[in-house]
Order: sequence, then C-alpha cells, then structure tokens
Amino acid sequence: MTSSNNQKYSFPLVTTPCESRAHLPPSNQGQFKTPTPVQGSSSVGPSRAFSSLSHGRWPRKRPYSSSTAPASSSRSGTNTPFRTSSTSGRTPSSRRTPYQSTSSTTPAGVPKSSTILAIVEGRGQAHGEIGLACIDLRQPILTLSQFSDSQTYVKVTTKIQIYQPLEIIMPHTACDGGNMTKLYKVISDNFESTPISTVQRKYFNETKGIQYVKQLCASDFSAVEMELSSKYYCLAAGAALLKYVEFIQNIVYAPNSLKVVFKGSERTTMIDATTARNLELVQNMKDVKSEHTLFGVLNYTSTSGGARLLRANILQPPCDHETIKLRLDVVEELTQSEEAFFNLQTVLSKFLDVDHLLSLCVQIPKQETVKTAENKITNVIYLKHVLELVEPLIKALQYTKSELLQAYYKTLDDQRFGLILEKIRMVIHDDTRYQKGTLSMRTQKCFAVRPEINGLLDVARRTYTEVVDDISMVVKQLAEKTGWPLKTSYNTSRGFFIQLQCVGAWSSLSAEAMPPEFIKVIKTRNTLSFTTSDLSNVTDRIKESLNEIYLMTNIVVSDLLNEIRDHIGCLYKLTETVAMLDILVAFAHACTLSNYVRPTFSETLAIKQGWHPILEKISYDQLVPNNTCASVENNFIIITGPNMGGKSTYLKQLALLQVMAQIGCFVSAEFASFRLCDQIFSRIGCDDDIETNASTFMLEMREVNYIIQNCSHSSLVIIDELGRGTSNEEGVGICHAVCEYLISLKAFTFFVTHFMEITNLDALYPNVENYHFEVEHSTEDATSSHRLNYTHVMSRGRTQEEQYGIKLAEVSSLPASIVTEAKQISSQLLLKRKTQNKEKSKVVSRQKAVFQLANRLIQAAHSTHLTEDTLRGYLQNLKRQYLDEMKSQSEE
Repeated sequence: MTSSNNQKYSFPLVTTPCESRAHLPPSNQGQFKTPTPVQGSSSVGPSRAFSSLSHGRWPRKRPYSSSTAPASSSRSGTNTPFRTSSTSGRTPSSRRTPYQSTSSTTPAGVPKSSTILAIVEGRGQAHGEIGLACIDLRQPILTLSQFSDSQTYVKVTTKIQIYQPLEIIMPHTACDGGNMTKLYKVISDNFESTPISTVQRKYFNETKGIQYVKQLCASDFSAVEMELSSKYYCLAAGAALLKYVEFIQNIVYAPNSLKVVFKGSERTTMIDATTARNLELVQNMKDVKSEHTLFGVLNYTSTSGGARLLRANILQPPCDHETIKLRLDVVEELTQSEEAFFNLQTVLSKFLDVDHLLSLCVQIPKQETVKTAENKITNVIYLKHVLELVEPLIKALQYTKSELLQAYYKTLDDQRFGLILEKIRMVIHDDTRYQKGTLSMRTQKCFAVRPEINGLLDVARRTYTEVVDDISMVVKQLAEKTGWPLKTSYNTSRGFFIQLQCVGAWSSLSAEAMPPEFIKVIKTRNTLSFTTSDLSNVTDRIKESLNEIYLMTNIVVSDLLNEIRDHIGCLYKLTETVAMLDILVAFAHACTLSNYVRPTFSETLAIKQGWHPILEKISYDQLVPNNTCASVENNFIIITGPNMGGKSTYLKQLALLQVMAQIGCFVSAEFASFRLCDQIFSRIGCDDDIETNASTFMLEMREVNYIIQNCSHSSLVIIDELGRGTSNEEGVGICHAVCEYLISLKAFTFFVTHFMEITNLDALYPNVENYHFEVEHSTEDATSSHRLNYTHVMSRGRTQEEQYGIKLAEVSSLPASIVTEAKQISSQLLLKRKTQNKEKSKVVSRQKAVFQLANRLIQAAHSTHLTEDTLRGYLQNLKRQYLDEMKSQSEE
C-alpha cells in the first residue's frame, strides 16, 4: 500500500455524527455533512470544524506510541475526513485517540493494546452476517473474521473484549440520521470508553479489500486469498480499515509484507464480558491493578507476545480436543524434564517484542526524518539480536519429544533465518548488540554500519568521536580544577551533563554552593547534576553530528530492509512460535509451583479434591478442596447452604478450572476430567446499574435472558442466586421456570439458591441432584446460643440447616429482641412449609433409576474403549445395581 498506488478517495467527504448519548441528523452543505451542535455543548461551525480540510491539510496523526500523553477517552467525535462530529466542547482538530487500551479489562502485566477494529453488518437477507477486520499498530497482522451472529451479538462483543481496540470503525449507515442500528447500540452501550468512528459505506468495498490482500499479503500466507474469495463482508471491513490507518495514522505498509489471517469463531469457547468479569479472568473486581486473577496466576511469560496470547486464550479458550492435547503433552514434558524447561525459559527471556519489531520493519514512513532514520537503525539492531537467538532456540528444541515442540523445531529450521542474518551481518558490524541504557544504545546505533561502506558516513563518525573526546576532556579539566570526582552522564532529554556524588567529604555540598560556571544545577538525593556553557555548546555539536550519521546510515539501512522484506514470511512464523512456547513454559512454571494435575476430557465433568487457583495465591489458610461430578444423567446440580459457606467460591472455581483445562494448562485438583464446552455463562452478584437505570432484579433478568437465548447442550452454566430482587413468591416462580428450561438442555448447570422449594425439582426430574455445604454447631458456654462453623465441604443432599440467616444475624450483634421475634416468625413459616411438603413417591424414584440406567447403557454403547469381556462385566454390574435399588425401594 505505497503512496504511488493510492486510489482517488475523496476523504474530505466527512461522515455523519454518531454520538452514543445524542444522535442528531446532519445538515447537508455542499459536499460536506456538517455536524449539528448538540444542546449543552459548544457550537462548532463548519468553517471552524473543517478549516484544516479546506486548506488541503490532513489532521494531525493520532499517536499510539507510549511516548505520547493520553487524551480523554470519552466518546466524543473527531473532525477528520473519517470522524464524527464533536459533542465535548473541544475543537475537533484538538482531539487525539489515546494510545492506551480503553477496555476495562486490561490487567497488570499485559502490554497496552494498539488495535483498530472495523465492523460491518450485512443488510437485507444477510442481516446478522458480521464482517470484522482488525490490525494492531504494533503487530503487522491483518485479522479478518466473518460469522453469523445472534440478535444479542454475543460473538461481536466477545471479539471486541479480546481485541481491546483503541477505536472502532463502522459504516455511517449504522447511525445515519440519528437512527442507530441494533449492532451499533450494543457496541456503544457495552464499550462506552471506546471511540466509534464512522466511515462512508462506499469505503467498505470488498473489491478493494481483495486488492489490498493481494498487494500486501506476504507470499507465505497467500493461500488465504482462496479462503477469503467469498467472504465479502470481512474484505469490505478490511478495505475501510487499511485506508483509515493510512490516512489517519499515517502508516503505510510495504507490499507483500503483511500477514493476513482469516479467523472464524469456530473451535473456540465463547465467554461473554460479564462472565469474564465475574470470574476475574483478567481483571480483579476490587482492584484493577491487582494480579489476583487467573491471568495473574498463570502469567509467568517472558515476552510481550506471550502475555498477549495468554490473555487472548483465557478470554476465548480453544475447544478443539487435538489442540488442547498437544499443549498438554508439551506442559507434561516440560514439567518432567528440567533441562528442556530451563533451556527454553533461558532463551525466551532474551527475546524482545518480536511482533512490534516486525511491525516497524514493514511500515514505510511517508517522510524520512532524523527520527525515522534513528528508528530504522534501532530496528535493524533489534532484528539482528532476535535472529541470533533462533539458533539457541533450535538447540533447546532439538531433543524434545512432544509432537508440538517437534513441529516448532521443524518450523524454525528455515534457511531464510540464516539468509536474513547474513544480509544484516554484511552491513551491520558483528560487535553491534542490543544493550540497555540510552548512551550505550546510542553508541551502538552510531557505529552500527560497517566501515568503508559509505565514505561520508566514516568521516561523520570520526567527527562524532572527536567531539565526544572533547567532552571527556572538558569534564576531566573541570575535575582537576575543582578537585571533585566528576563524571560524564547522558540522558535523552538533557544530552551530556556532569554528575557529582555527594558522599564522604562532599556530602555537605548543596546546589546553592556550586561555582557560578556550573549552570542548570539539580540535586536528587545525594547526586548533583549540572552542566556548563562550554559543555552545552559541545552537546549541540554532538546532536548535529549525530543527525548527520543517522541520515547517512538510514540510506544503507533502508536498502537492507528492502532486501529483508522479500523473506519476511519466516519472521511471522518466529513470532507465533515464540509466543506459544512462552505460554507453554509459563504453564509448566505455574504447575511446578502449585501441585496441579493434567486434566482429561470425556463426556463427564469429574473433579476430585479441586481448589480455587486464585484463592490459593492470596489465602493464608489451608484451602478446603471439594469434589465435583456432573454427567448427562445428573447435569443439573442444585447447591444450598448457609451464607458464607463457600457456594460462590465453588461456582467460580468450577468455571476457572474449565478455562485452565481448555487453554492447555494443568488444573488445581488431584484428578480432573472435563467435557469440552462451547460457551461458559455466569449469573453472579446482586448489583444495580445507575447509568442504565436498571435495578438488581432487572439486571438479573437481563443476564438470565442472555443465558436462555444462547445456551446450548454443550455449555457450562453457573448461577449464584436468582430472583432475590423481588418477592419470595415471584422469585421462586421465576427460579422454577428458569430451572425447568435449563433442565431440558444437556448443558452442565450449577445452581445456587436459598429457595428450598427449588430443591424439590429432583423429585420431578431424574437429571437433577441436590448438594449442600456442611456446617458445624458450637457453643462457647451453656448460656450462649449456637454458632455456625463453616467446613466449606460439599456433600450430597439438600441442607438441613434452618434459620441460618438468623444465626448469622446474631453474630452481627443485632438487638436480641429483633432476633427473637425473627426466630418466632421464621419457625411458624417453616412449620407451615414442612406440612405442605411431601416425600418423594416410589413412582418418581423408580423413574429416576430407569433414567440413570438408560443413560449408562447409552454411554456404554458409544464407548469404543471397552472390550467384549469388560462390557459384559459392566452390564452385569449395572443390572445388579438396578435390581438392588428396585428391591430397596419396594421394602421402604
């Protein structure tokens, strides 16, 4: 996508305003659609709003680098050729897109996102077909997705949650005339801090999209063209995205340099944003910066790419059994072979952010400056450092046994790595190394290119050396004159300056007592920093000399990068390999620190002595492990017990272990078997939402409605309290109806409730089982009341505890008169309920036994691992168990 190939896009045709709070129709004035001022905000007239465009100037580039101060992340518009109108009262040209992630789920330890996302939805009969394109400004990978979504747009919101975009691009028809489409409203409501830009629909052009793919895609990934041939919507989104990035971010990619990937939503487990927050997958609910999350527990990664991949996997785990098995094989090998583990960990810790480095290598600056020249030199030095690590990484993988590690070993055995490194060594000096420290790296960049390649460059470097020697001489003379131990220091902002350690005989020196020839004196703790007028003049000469060196070096380095881009495909394979190896080593690290076990996969959820992985890291007390069992014959589990008994923690523990198993990590248990699930749902908490004027009960109904609409037979559902926001009668009714719907599915559902009426469902449905958390009673003396001691142990059956809420109220020092009256009223209601309840009928018990027998026979029929003798013995055992159960019921 070079400037010579630019199409004649009339981008000054500004699109319509689309504000999440106020949507007003635009007025057409000539070729511009003028933004209408919103009531309560400052008026921005067309002459002011489009002043930069009328003079043929493009708006200032929106920075994404960490060196730029972040701007406001409010959903105000921006007056650029692509942007919407402003409602924030700021001049449109003054708004900048913030560089940091605007998502609310950025955990500690994850690199800030710099992704821009384009989304388009089909119209007419194709309504619900979504095309999505995203590119990370720090990773040269164009990801295209196309899929059919439901009316709740769960797949779209999940994708946005994973990508954490800086900005979202949509066609202006999504909110034309102030009428928002449902997709636009869902995105703006769920991601309020993420700016949405609208582009005229004509730029979502699938023909341009396929042209971009053919022009920019690296040869190693050209097969994606066939895959994209009929994916019109994602191609259209890609076309708008790349044009937007070129004109707004001023980023142009070299031909045949991008990795283009098509990703559907298949073979992954969907986890909605609410569930991700409830489970604290990547962000702690109480402290955003806390590492007490699943990501924090597993994040022993050494590279930025590894941390990004780990976060993406946790939020959208794979559900392909073969993929998970390959990962588990690697983790098992690394936990058993210390040599392989430490060899890989040592090599990976030396890698830089390969994705960002690769991105900078394939971007072509629109204008060559000293800054761009310096960046190119830095990138080549970094690239040399990374390529020199390929050989040690191959050696670390050479004697591994697992299939996935051997596949990576063969991937890295590519001659192009050696070819690129050879080309770099022909131009870059062998002694040039990546080093920490500004001054050290500056010296490396200055003398990076070999001598005698460019005569003028050699002369400039000699001049630079002489000036640096002059600085050393000036400081030495000052030290002799004052008798102080002065030393030369350097930083980017001040350049060269002098430092004096105020220790020993010089500890009493202050900034005011310095001789007048020392200027710009700053004292930090026990260090004095200052300069002189002569040193300042010499520093200016240094800068001029260094700029000449950078510009001359840039000529040589630019030619080198053009040659390297022909073989860029192997570097993409390197980034994938390093990131995946990094998270697998991190899993092995986490497993060795905690006594995790390798999970298996079957049609049954069975966990022996499992514990909460996050709680393990923050609890000082010994955790109480618990067992879990769910299958087709008992897929609906009702859990009861007193408050603070451990029910909510247990629910979160189940979901966390499911996620850990599906990302390929060992789990916190003595034994664990899981069923692959396509979606994980949760309904936890009793909060209200002031912003949307939603009460606790309304939020409950929204979340349950979402679960009912999207739940499938392969889902995992955890519900902690339902119907508590309304009256008892209505709450029980709603609970009962929701439970009956979920019971009709084959999804594994764990339902926590205090409504004891719900526990009677096991008499109506054979696939329902009751469990409860046990408590123990104790008294300090004969006069004191009973107290509850929580065991946090889960057992079969419904809880037999009565009035545990009142017992908890006693502990909270509630007045005795109130507690006594509460006991009396509660006892009367309890007695009335007991007389109404009936024991399970023999017919229901017989039906349940028949149901369980039938399911076990079906499982045996589907099993391919049983021999004829084993199967015969199993069937005889089933028959004996069934007859014994029938006999015991007849005797009752």
